[in-house]
Amino acid sequence: MIIPMARIRVLGPRDELDSTLAVVQNADVLHLAQVAVQPGIHPARLDARRERRRQQLLRVIGDVSAVLQGDDAVASRGAREPPSTAQLATWAREANRVRRDVQRLTDRERALDEEQALVSRYRGFLTAVQPMVRRIALTPRLTSRIVVVPAALRGTIDTLADLLRAEIGEEFALDMRPLADGDLAVLLALPRDFSERLDARLAEARVPEVSLPDAYRGLPLEQAIPRMIARGSEISQLIADAGREREQRVNASRPMLRQARQSIHDWLRETEAHEKCAVTPHAFAIEGWIPEHRTAALVRYLARAGGPAVTVETIGREAWSADDAPVMLSNPRFFRPFEALIALMPLPAYGSIDPTPYVAVLFPMIFGMMLGDVGYGVLLAMLAFVLHRRSKPGSVQRTLAEVAGPCAAFAIIFGVLFGEYFGDAAHRLFGVQPVLFDRAEAVLAALAVAIGLGVVHVVLGLILGAVSKVRHEPRHAVGKGVSALMVLLVVGALLAAFEVLPVALFTPAVIALLVAFPMLIATEGLIAPVEFLATLGNVLSYARIMAVGTASVMLAVVANQMIGTLGSTAVGLVFALLFHLVNFAIGLFTPAIHALRLHYVEFFGKFYSPGGHPYEPFGRWTPSPGQ
Repeated sequence: MIIPMARIRVLGPRDELDSTLAVVQNADVLHLAQVAVQPGIHPARLDARRERRRQQLLRVIGDVSAVLQGDDAVASRGAREPPSTAQLATWAREANRVRRDVQRLTDRERALDEEQALVSRYRGFLTAVQPMVRRIALTPRLTSRIVVVPAALRGTIDTLADLLRAEIGEEFALDMRPLADGDLAVLLALPRDFSERLDARLAEARVPEVSLPDAYRGLPLEQAIPRMIARGSEISQLIADAGREREQRVNASRPMLRQARQSIHDWLRETEAHEKCAVTPHAFAIEGWIPEHRTAALVRYLARAGGPAVTVETIGREAWSADDAPVMLSNPRFFRPFEALIALMPLPAYGSIDPTPYVAVLFPMIFGMMLGDVGYGVLLAMLAFVLHRRSKPGSVQRTLAEVAGPCAAFAIIFGVLFGEYFGDAAHRLFGVQPVLFDRAEAVLAALAVAIGLGVVHVVLGLILGAVSKVRHEPRHAVGKGVSALMVLLVVGALLAAFEVLPVALFTPAVIALLVAFPMLIATEGLIAPVEFLATLGNVLSYARIMAVGTASVMLAVVANQMIGTLGSTAVGLVFALLFHLVNFAIGLFTPAIHALRLHYVEFFGKFYSPGGHPYEPFGRWTPSPGQ
């Protein structure tokens, strides 16, 4: 449900504004609102000293956040008072030092990573040509060079050979080997006198030379290669040492930096709140939203901590608009994980209907009806259990686990009703029969159940739409109610026509439809008939429940048939398990997507009013996950 809000105003002497804001921040329940400017009342602005302090703190918090990136631990409560000049200077110096040290060590790690990548790339080639390079080094008139030819330019090797042949005849040698990425590493042996002119020939043939790391640049190959090979075995340890040193450097200052982060953010938030207040020459005013049931507690808290001069008054409902009130959802523990599905849509407007309880029941039901297999349901329950055990409270993984649990339960329930245990495996082995019907054969029955659920879902949406409009738009509320009634009358007439219901009900149903039709136009306008046809189309959309479910069971049946049709039972069993695994993966995503679609489009479209903004009480700063 959407919690009812009250708008309150806190008044007091102007010189107690900062202390009162600190009390309100500690209470952590008031969603601040900008106080309206009136003659004699103007916004509270920061003086020059506080503005300079804010700019200093913003610079310090930049360094602190860079160092503590990824650390979402909460430090002890920040200081109630703004940080002193000496404390700020200490934090600024330490944060700057740590940031520079961390940057230096990070740069070192990056350089070592690049060197390791380069050595790894050429290790095989360098090891292979090392003996040849040594022999060339023993011949004073010869020298050697290494070049790399990209895979797309392999033809340039012939061009290079032709250029060398034209320049020095046959007095050169080429040894090339493919690298892991497809490029070619080429060792050139040639007369030393030609070494200076080789660069021109390489450029002419568009062949790049190997770029050695700075530590080896300028060294002869016969010295650089052994050093690089030996260095390759040391780099991993050097990278680990740099990472360990960086971690130790951060850990040494982590408590201080956490405290600085907490205090600075708290003070910055109080400064932002200060600008939403209004002042006169002698008084201040703070306004905001608070859940109605917590108003009395805040009043008592302010009376105790804020002093006798601070008073709280409630602003009457006629003085504010529902569009301005923030939205806070509150649902029972079992329903709360499904608020994550509502969060995928814009927040419902204040005063409208929170769909969470309906989604918490109907989403797992529709999902379970589509998956509808005891075996798959048990697997999903096991996945949810493992995910729940390995996740933290409040995390996305924990929410997924808590949504998956009810979905698994409904999949097991419908699996029993449809007699599906990994498809028809239980029927083949033990002769288990469905309680309701077999989806693989009774397609029309499955379609009827799906459409029936669609009727219930859409009519429920229309009724909720009528309820949400009954106070402010009574005419549209009647129109929604008439639409819901007409959907039921159409269904009743069809069931009577096909003799599912007594045929005698057909004529009364048609007469009632003819009576309701003008009422629908009178309440919803001339466009109402078109919208009513669209509503009937929404009901037909629920046929996808049958389609997805039938596809799932047919794939499971095919998987079971593999065991007896592939010649070998063992091979057939392996393929059947793989097929079931694929079907299970499809069975997780497809029903979830279609169930969400049925809720967001067919169900929410009848009553959902987006446009709310979240309730964000003014309180102490808390790092968000991953910050």
